[in-house]
Parts: sequence; structure tokens; C-alpha cells
Amino acid sequence: MQFENLIEERRSIRAFDASYKVSEEEVNKLVYAAIQAPSWKNSQTARYYAALSDGMIEKVSECLPAFNVASAKGAALVITTFVANRSGFERDGNPTNECGNGWGYYDLGLHNENFVLQATNMGLSTLIMGIRDAKKLRELLSIPETETIVAVIAVGKAAQSPEKPKRKEPADILRVF
Repeated sequence: MQFENLIEERRSIRAFDASYKVSEEEVNKLVYAAIQAPSWKNSQTARYYAALSDGMIEKVSECLPAFNVASAKGAALVITTFVANRSGFERDGNPTNECGNGWGYYDLGLHNENFVLQATNMGLSTLIMGIRDAKKLRELLSIPETETIVAVIAVGKAAQSPEKPKRKEPADILRVF
């Protein structure tokens, strides 16, 4: 698929085809695309935890609010984190600039964008969910305290085709000097 078409076609999906099961091989392809993204000093701090079995998807769903559970029903769930205090920090542990761990979020966002675009390229759909119970997810998946839990991404086959929401124009957000 042409890149311009890919970014135009990607949508946040809130209804998934429960008969389609995302495979470990598919998740590996998504994560492979994610790790191609740039990161602060090539720190590569993004981490992924994939719930593919029905039982684990159900347990992860218990860490989400009801509206996200309903939106993600029928999808695999991938939890995204980053190793804190590495991106944006010097070797001595001091932040390089005022953004500090903001660079960890930034880098993970770049990785997640590659992840969702590759999903679209593979005929899969996604929904990035930021409202989740990080404490429960950490306990359930044994996520180390050194990682910051950011999002849960639902991945599967869409059971809907939503219209593209209105987007701003470059003139709305760009200042050229």
C-alpha cells in the first residue's frame, strides 16, 4: 500500500470481528515495524506485552474501564510501556533537558505509530486506549517497576468502517518563517 493511502486509511476501530484471532506471528510483524522507529540516542526503550489467548485477553480487559472493554471486544490486546529514566537522560542519570521522561513517551509514540500503520498495512485495525489501570496491568503481566505503562492497543479485524474524522489543515497548525 502506498504510504499516503496508508495514513489516510488508518482509523481507530471500536468494533472488532470476534471470529478473527490475531496470531503471534502477526504481533511479531507489528513489533518489528515498531522497533524501526527512531529513539533518543537509539535507546530503544519501548516494550510490548501481548495478550492473545482468550483467557489472558479477559484478564487484561479487567484492567480497562467498561467502555474500553466494549470497544475492544473481539481484539487481541497489546500493552505498551517504556523503560523510564533512559530516553532523555545522560549516563549519570540527569535529564538532558526539561523534557526528562517526556522523551520516553515521545519515543514510544513513534514506535506505536509504526505499530498501528503496519497493522493497517496488514489489513488489521487498532484502537489505542490510554485509560487503563496500570497497577493491575503491572501485577498481572509482571511488568517491572522500571517501565512506565502507557497504553493498551486493541488489534484485530474491523467489524465496522467508520468515516474519517475531520482533520485540521496544515495552515491551521503550521507557521512558516
